[in-house]
Amino acid sequence: MPLFKRKTFPLAELPNDLEPHELVYQVRFTEEIFRGYDEYLNRINLYRQRVWMCKVSGKTNLTYEEALLSEERATEKVHQFPKELMEPALQIIQYSMLSLKDLSDMVAEKLQERLYVGAEIYGRKDDDMYPCIVSKIIEDDVGKIEYEVAWLDKNKEVIETSVINREDVIQKKLPFSRKFLKSFIRESTYRSAPWVLHDKLAQSYGISKNVPENLRSKVSFKDGLLVCNKRRKNGEEAKHDLENFKRKKVDGSEGDEPVEEPIKYPIDDLLVQPDADDPVFTDRPSPSRDFNVPMECVGDLLMVWDFCSSFGRLLHLWPFSLEDFENAICHKKGNLVLLVETHSALLRLLIKDNGEYFSAVRERNRKLKITLITWTEFLCDFLEMINIPELCAYVATIKRGHYGLLDAHAKLGIFQELVNHALETNIVREKLDKFVEQRQALGATRREEALEEARKKRKEKERLRAESDVDQVMDLESKGSASENGNHIRQNGDIVKKRNGEIRSSRQDSASEKSGSKQVDAAPKKMARKQKVEVKVPTANGNGKDLSEKEALERSRDDRKEVVGQSSKERRREYYEREIEKRFIRTNSLGKDRNHNRYWWFQRDGRIFVESSDSKQWGYYSSKEELYLLTGSLNCKGERERALKKQLEKFISRICLEIEKRSKDLAQRVALEEAVLRRSSRVRAPPRKNPANAFLEYVNKWKED
Repeated sequence: MPLFKRKTFPLAELPNDLEPHELVYQVRFTEEIFRGYDEYLNRINLYRQRVWMCKVSGKTNLTYEEALLSEERATEKVHQFPKELMEPALQIIQYSMLSLKDLSDMVAEKLQERLYVGAEIYGRKDDDMYPCIVSKIIEDDVGKIEYEVAWLDKNKEVIETSVINREDVIQKKLPFSRKFLKSFIRESTYRSAPWVLHDKLAQSYGISKNVPENLRSKVSFKDGLLVCNKRRKNGEEAKHDLENFKRKKVDGSEGDEPVEEPIKYPIDDLLVQPDADDPVFTDRPSPSRDFNVPMECVGDLLMVWDFCSSFGRLLHLWPFSLEDFENAICHKKGNLVLLVETHSALLRLLIKDNGEYFSAVRERNRKLKITLITWTEFLCDFLEMINIPELCAYVATIKRGHYGLLDAHAKLGIFQELVNHALETNIVREKLDKFVEQRQALGATRREEALEEARKKRKEKERLRAESDVDQVMDLESKGSASENGNHIRQNGDIVKKRNGEIRSSRQDSASEKSGSKQVDAAPKKMARKQKVEVKVPTANGNGKDLSEKEALERSRDDRKEVVGQSSKERRREYYEREIEKRFIRTNSLGKDRNHNRYWWFQRDGRIFVESSDSKQWGYYSSKEELYLLTGSLNCKGERERALKKQLEKFISRICLEIEKRSKDLAQRVALEEAVLRRSSRVRAPPRKNPANAFLEYVNKWKED
């Protein structure tokens, strides 16, 4: 399996309670299954990044799929390892504490000596007996290598023994390289330092799994795998580490023990541990769960309402609130106009698409006009076309005119199928493609404006830098002109002379002598004008005061321009965000918390909805206090909560506006209900309309003629 940050990357577990007909997303090369598209897309994007490493060959900067292919090819080569050398190689590898390079060198050396055993010897061939190298003898003083040879007969019995030099042995080279040997070591083990063989491989070749005595106090087995023990340091070791740390801090030298690197946040939320430096987190409030529809229907309710609200113009369907839609779904007294118009709008879209549903309607010779009377016939035609047994069971009830008696689960199931078929129509697809192109064009325009703004800022900085350089030169000249004796030696060696109130340099004098009279007359004027601008000395007649007032006016004017520019830039940014949001494509969740609970915000409802990780539980936050408590409870050290907090802070002002609007509507509704209760029976004025029953009085103002 490819390595991520040199560690094994666990694959996603199979979702619980998968239904046979449930639609899921599967990664092709890992066979992972995801219920949500966001999780699937995040995992695919991670696999496409070049952050993976081939475990067998050690190649880096690969995608996950490239690393899999590299491991497959490397494994095929590793399986070509000579069988006669397999056991001695594994004996050397098991529980070795060497580095990969040193271990591969040791295995190669040992296996090379192994090849000499049984090798032929120069000039010693006999039909009656043949030599076999038993072991090697190394003389320590000069490092001379000799081999002990046993001469065997045809029955492999030892006849005699002798000692020969290494030069008399026919040399044999290893049939593989060091690189191949490193791949073999990686493939054969599941951990390094100490290197531990896979259980099946060790058992196949009879390699002992008993831990050596020098490692028994340092390692242990957990879930069948060897792990290193993390023992607590005693007082002397802790003092020694402290001294090493101080010495390293003073002279840059390293101690005996490696210094533990600090954790780089953000990390996976479940790995985040409490720290003394953490801010004070608020307690996360419990979400409200007082839905009218059953809990398992909340997801379908939100999906259908969000689609109808987002594509209301395309469907010619006047928008309605989520509460009105929920109340209409739960209402069982008659066929409500809100539900009738919603069904009719979706069915009209399917007819306009000239697809399968249009053909089914034409086969029944129906008029292609859906009314308040005939809408049930068109709905039954749709249910018979999709032929889902669970939904077809409601056809008889609908034909009898008792659609309102269906439970919420049945109504939302029908709506869900209508929305799914509507999304597959060419009309919706073309609209989405158009929105995608418009969003891309808006994004390109926004980027061009940002680049142009950056170019302007860069030019302005260059202009200011040039002006500051000129001001410095002028300040030097003004200081030279204000010297006591009128003579001042400049850095370039020029001498300034004061004649008749005119300040001129020696080089200017020489140049004026060579030039004509016009230039002589113009030079003092230019220097005089320059002197008026450069020398800013407060005078008794108030000239200095007038100059400072002009500067103040110019600075205030520049400040106003800067403020106007910033406000204009902010308005342009808000304009682009609004225009992009108008081109609705899909509603994305704000993010997930530590426990993978997903958070949703719909722009036309002032609540934050919370979906559990298994999509079985729903809740919502409906007040600003709950919103602030939720934001304050998120830990930015975790990857998921960091991203969620960023999204909440991005939309918090708009969410608060929607919450305030919803709170005012609820307060008005409560006030009207109380007014109706307090109304005296003697007053004959017509009663006010109760906002709680607004779903009963819905009118589709965008209905097609």
